Amino acid sequence: MKKQLLAFSILAFAAGAVMAQAPDTLAKIKERGAVNLGVRDSSGLGFTLGGGKYVGFHTEMAERIIGDLSKDLGVPLKTNYQVITSQNRIPLIQNGTIDFECGSTTNNTARQKDVDFAYTTYVEEVRMAVNTKSGIKSIKDLNGKTVATTTGTTSVQTLRKNERAQGIDFKTVQGKDHADSFLLLEAGRADAFVMDGSILAANIAKAKNPKDFAIVGEVLSVEPIACMLPKGDAKLKKAVDDSIVRQIKDGSLAKLYDKWFMQPIPPNNVNLNMPASEGTKNAWAHPNDKPMEDYGNK
Repeated sequence: MKKQLLAFSILAFAAGAVMAQAPDTLAKIKERGAVNLGVRDSSGLGFTLGGGKYVGFHTEMAERIIGDLSKDLGVPLKTNYQVITSQNRIPLIQNGTIDFECGSTTNNTARQKDVDFAYTTYVEEVRMAVNTKSGIKSIKDLNGKTVATTTGTTSVQTLRKNERAQGIDFKTVQGKDHADSFLLLEAGRADAFVMDGSILAANIAKAKNPKDFAIVGEVLSVEPIACMLPKGDAKLKKAVDDSIVRQIKDGSLAKLYDKWFMQPIPPNNVNLNMPASEGTKNAWAHPNDKPMEDYGNK
């Protein structure tokens, strides 16, 4: 009997310790009166116009989430924008520097060990951008070429898998961020830039000569993109998910998508002309936080 009581006490203590360690980001946000939001400065879903101005589909969606959090918490909330990169975004979530991020992060099983994800709000197709004079039309045409991608992204793994599967050999170079990776292509130091289609389109739109570049080839990977949250913070996840569902149901998310992908956007007033994919529409119709492995990626 004593052993059973002791075992029960140990289990209860362990459970209490786990509960005590669970983050309460909403309480920190309310006390601080501000949200430390992770944003991207050169992504298709979020970018900067300079001067501390951050815009884009996911950035504006995050601002609406913060508006809903303000109503939920009953306090006005300021937004502190923190630029993140593909390399530091997870550590900055884990150490509490940012409360959550809405950039261009793929939800996959490996990352789910360290962080949580809100409902998917964009389903991405990984493809490649090339100079229109290159003659490259397919991944098979990359044999013997130099291919750029961005450090810390899932596209690095996607490239290697396709390299093995296609039986081709190419050199890879990695930019420190998406703008740097596109610059490698623009300067002729890379023959192709493999990345999320929205990121490729946004960087082409901002290029000195947009008509010199095109997105070509087969879809290399299908990836769910979602806001990234601290691991184990159930209250924050519910609040963010509830806001996303609200934006889906009242039609404001679809209108926001059209604003950033079907209408001229700053800084050059280029229309990306990228209708929402069937995958994105399905994610809106059936809100979920499934990882990319559930999308048929091998």
